[in-house]
Amino acid sequence: MLNFILAEEERGELHFFDELLSIMERLRGPGGCPWDKEQKLSDLRPYIVEEAYELADAISEGGADNIREESGDLLLQIVFIASITKEAGLFGIEDVVRTLCDKLVRRHPHVFANAQVANSTEVIRNWEQIKREERKDKKEDPSVLAGVPKGLPPLLKAHRVQGKAAHVGFDWPRGNLLPLFDKLAEETKELRQAVASGSAKAVEEKLGDLLFMVVNLARHLDVNPDSALFRACAKFATRFRQMEEDAAARGLRLNECSPEELDTLWNRAKERT
Repeated sequence: MLNFILAEEERGELHFFDELLSIMERLRGPGGCPWDKEQKLSDLRPYIVEEAYELADAISEGGADNIREESGDLLLQIVFIASITKEAGLFGIEDVVRTLCDKLVRRHPHVFANAQVANSTEVIRNWEQIKREERKDKKEDPSVLAGVPKGLPPLLKAHRVQGKAAHVGFDWPRGNLLPLFDKLAEETKELRQAVASGSAKAVEEKLGDLLFMVVNLARHLDVNPDSALFRACAKFATRFRQMEEDAAARGLRLNECSPEELDTLWNRAKERT
């Protein structure tokens, strides 16, 4: 169990968190906000996802003020959840924090105990082993993949399941990308064959295999595929908007342009962005 003793100056800063809890209690209490009082756990699900993505966007954009604000919005969802569950007699925010503190200490024996690790790879391997032992003790699904959220977006899910499998040694050899590029070519060939077959089911399956392999390659290139695709989308949007502006300057709309004109506009946009 964790038993840190906070310095007096550190303890003083905690009044902001106490103030947040008091505000939430007021919002949910008598004379509070009708909307806040009506919310149930299931009602918060879309806001949790939305706020997480907004924080991710803020981090990508890099503005400190925006990151700070969006971090607060995401924290609000946790406090909101704990308020609802406390009213139901389940657990409060203190229990959430205590559970987190215990977990962090338990999963970092190289910091809080006498375990030895050589690098971050061993840290992750130990973390996964401790998680498996925890699930075993709770008689939960013992699979290495059990901790991957079912609702995770597919691109992120592919990255996570591959990473978890790699932690137990099921992975392409590190340091040689040639087999991965060969496999990527093989999956592309199989997709071409599926398209030629006319089977929509086969096309979907082989396209999924190809995308899964692209994620594998991204992992071995130490590139986060979600971030890479995010930037590719942003780049495309910037260039497409430039195309729209250039067409409008000529008194045209893109749907009025010929394929050749669209190619010209696109190439000009690439040169300028």
